[in-house]
Amino acid sequence: MSETNNEFLAALESAADQIKVGDVITGELLTIDNDNQAVIGLPTGEEGVVPAREYSDDRNINLADELKIGDSIEAVVISNVTSDKEGVSYLLSKKRLDARKAWENLNFGEGDTVDAKVINAVRGGLIVDVNGVRGFVPASMVAERFVSDLNQFKNKDIKAQVIEIDPANARLILSRKAVAAQERGAHLAEVFSKLTVGDVVEGTVARLTDFGAFVDLGGVDGLVHVSEISHDRVKNPADVLSKGEKVNVKILALDTEKGRISLSIKATQPGPWDKAAEEIAAGAVLEGTVKRVKDFGAFVEVLPGIEGLVHVSQISNKRIENPSEVLKSGDKIQVKVLDIKPAEERISLSMKALEEKPEHQERRGKDGSASRADIAAYKQDDDSGATLGDIFGDKL
Repeated sequence: MSETNNEFLAALESAADQIKVGDVITGELLTIDNDNQAVIGLPTGEEGVVPAREYSDDRNINLADELKIGDSIEAVVISNVTSDKEGVSYLLSKKRLDARKAWENLNFGEGDTVDAKVINAVRGGLIVDVNGVRGFVPASMVAERFVSDLNQFKNKDIKAQVIEIDPANARLILSRKAVAAQERGAHLAEVFSKLTVGDVVEGTVARLTDFGAFVDLGGVDGLVHVSEISHDRVKNPADVLSKGEKVNVKILALDTEKGRISLSIKATQPGPWDKAAEEIAAGAVLEGTVKRVKDFGAFVEVLPGIEGLVHVSQISNKRIENPSEVLKSGDKIQVKVLDIKPAEERISLSMKALEEKPEHQERRGKDGSASRADIAAYKQDDDSGATLGDIFGDKL
């Protein structure tokens, strides 16, 4: 081996003794090459490189815009790279040194709420930066409800609770959901303090489901059940409401323990029963449509949205065992109003009242006893000398 080679190897060994992987070293920026790498002159006379990915988490960073020749850069040695042509050089990282310092200067612990910057969104959750420390928010801990598109959080500032912290393994797990639940609870309490059962307020339709509509009352949602959307029968809320629509709702119930608000759109609108007393009176004869037939009678719609009951005993003068024997849904019939109670939304109807009574029923009771007509006829002929016992016998 030549003397020159021996000197070269000795120089390598000397350099290796001076700079080791993991060392923190400060150098001067010599240039920025075409690969967007900062070339650093080291105190030993060797060179190190800091690739853009090891300078910052910003994937779009241009080192030429951040640095100028002669700048002093402190970095940690990641690896030793040797080349027969270029001699000894090192791969350096400023980003990892910054993270190491951040871990050493932690000022928070498990359970604390911290401010975090979302760096990136990955399949499993969000990668965040907390004062220089990289942390992770699992997808299940991003929000109270499932979030299908995590990209909406990229580059945004969020508040999160520290769930797990392990400096030795540089492990930091956070939960945004925990903070969101706390904030929602506080906001819910504030909203509840301003609401009273019976109030009519304006809200915005936030979500539609098969069973109703969720209406935003200012950061807190209340439920309008499908039965409370309209006085008309509604099968699907989406048929009459749309997301983002402004609606007036009446507060039916407040459940502070469960954080639930029951609302009604129907209660804010005039109903068919409001004018029922003006349009319908006892004794009126109306045409109606049979809507439902039950064992005890039939429900008949006499005005849009107004149904009355024809009890089985009021269907006919003839004995009816089951209303379905003579009526079916959709039948058009004439009915007489026996009684109306708008406040209770009840109308009693009769078909029988429009029929002529059979003669024997006019004269005799159902059990064969004397009817009022029999008695009246007798009273008009009281000079016959006959007694009631003579005429009716033991029927009286």
